[in-house]
Amino acid sequence: MCWNATADLTAGTVITAVGIVCVARVRRARDLPIAALPLLLGAHQLVEAAVWHAGGGCGPATTAWLVIALPVLPVWVPLGVLLAAAPAVRPRLRAPAAVGLTTAAVLAYCLATRPAVAEIRGHTLGYGVNVPWMPLVLAGYLFATLGALLLSGDQWLRLLGAVLGAGALTCSALWRLEFASTWCAFAAVASLLVLGWVRRPRPGTSVT
Repeated sequence: MCWNATADLTAGTVITAVGIVCVARVRRARDLPIAALPLLLGAHQLVEAAVWHAGGGCGPATTAWLVIALPVLPVWVPLGVLLAAAPAVRPRLRAPAAVGLTTAAVLAYCLATRPAVAEIRGHTLGYGVNVPWMPLVLAGYLFATLGALLLSGDQWLRLLGAVLGAGALTCSALWRLEFASTWCAFAAVASLLVLGWVRRPRPGTSVT
């Protein structure tokens, strides 16, 4: 399948709709950030459709896409996992949350002070922003997002973390220069697993 405005628009619409279902079905307020993850990532794909229509560049759609991809996600995911986790699990989730906050601060500063641009490269989009110590920042980003999911103690979230980890390796190997765009698209689709997480039976509840 080729990535283009239509693909992003279609995927974004479906994933956003699933996100709305997840939010509507959530049973605990502290589960809301994770339940809303498909909603956020679906909207992210809709924003990328606008980047395609704009022909890339450095316009508002590019900035909005990068804000969600860079500073928002490494805060949203680990803090959401921390909120939803059982009390016994929370101490080990503080490290991904702290790393996520630090990583997000660095990325937010880079976006605020340096030019950011999107470039259409065939059937993918490449996003460029000058980030110092990029390998270290990327490691922090992945630890905050994937690490929090894998350490969550929840089978659905661990599965999501494993799928996203495999996706990161695949996207890095196949689309190194377009990693941000392709992995975020992969993450949006994988976030549909959150529907299973929302619907999972709770301890002490019966399933009919």
